[in-house]
Amino acid sequence: MTTMSPRKRVAAVVVAVLVAGACAGAIWAVANPSTPVESPYGEHAGPVPETAEPEDPEEEAAAPPVSAAGCDAADATVADADELSDALAAAKPGTVITLAPGSYVGNFVATTSGTAEAPIELCGSADAVLDGGGTEKGYVFHLDGAQHWRLTGFTVTNGQKGVMADTTVGSVISGLTVNSIGDEAIHLRKFSTDNQVLDNTISDTGLRKEKFGEGVYIGTAESNWCDISDCEPDNSDRNLIEGNTISATSAESIDLKEGTSDGIVRGNTFDGAAITGGDSWVDVKGNGYVIEGNTGTNSPQDGFQTHEILDGWGTRNIFRGNTAAVNGPGVGYSLTPERDNVVECSNAATGAGEGVTNVTCSG
Repeated sequence: MTTMSPRKRVAAVVVAVLVAGACAGAIWAVANPSTPVESPYGEHAGPVPETAEPEDPEEEAAAPPVSAAGCDAADATVADADELSDALAAAKPGTVITLAPGSYVGNFVATTSGTAEAPIELCGSADAVLDGGGTEKGYVFHLDGAQHWRLTGFTVTNGQKGVMADTTVGSVISGLTVNSIGDEAIHLRKFSTDNQVLDNTISDTGLRKEKFGEGVYIGTAESNWCDISDCEPDNSDRNLIEGNTISATSAESIDLKEGTSDGIVRGNTFDGAAITGGDSWVDVKGNGYVIEGNTGTNSPQDGFQTHEILDGWGTRNIFRGNTAAVNGPGVGYSLTPERDNVVECSNAATGAGEGVTNVTCSG
């Protein structure tokens, strides 16, 4: 697979959105960030009749029209935790904050939103290390209702959770190094839509609780909807997860929860040798995802899975062009149940005790 720069990748996705006619929905979501987004499949992308024709989710999956600007025009260069906290509090649309190399100990929160035309940027090299101070509690960096942010390049470590995004829209989390985390590394939830998680290096998660040690986590489990999303499905929809390298996670590399829809998981690399609190690299419980061009090695059970946690969820997902060196007892692609999910014949699997897939491949 040819690697594209973040700017080219964004442009390609935007063109796909325009061709598919989904641009109006993305604009509506940006204008109404706190409101759950209606799915093209029905209210909250919930259950559909068993006779419904499956659609290609790639036509509906969208990413925000964003710039790929870097840190070369900083409004503020910060060098310690207090300066960073002050800069975050003072940020406004268009602000660029550069992290000097060094250690920033604390839990950092952004609450001010940028705009699509003037995002707020926080950038630094991997030598700029945000340190949460311990893996038992706290988010190292929290986008708390803050929309249109760019988090680029720096290191996030030593917190219960790495990067938490609540009700963020049109934000980009790219090129980060996220490691030594108590639970999950990067989590988008509470109606976080149209975001991009790109080219991050994630490792050593689940140091507090192994079953919570996902690499990238989208949405909220149904058991927590009343705490997070007013007892409604957490429609954290149309998020793009691409080009990430994820290893040494105790749970799934990527977990896509019931209630979420229409995202893309593309071109990521997984090593599941350390998984003890899960049984696959990618667990899809949402609807309408495209999972393509990913490469995985070493899983305790299966490579990729779908599950129906609630009636009507865990369907209309497409797997294509993935490579699974499972080295485990299960299958490369497990659909439980099959529903309207599709495993295309372009997928490959080796070292899987029960074969490539538990269903008949398509195409």
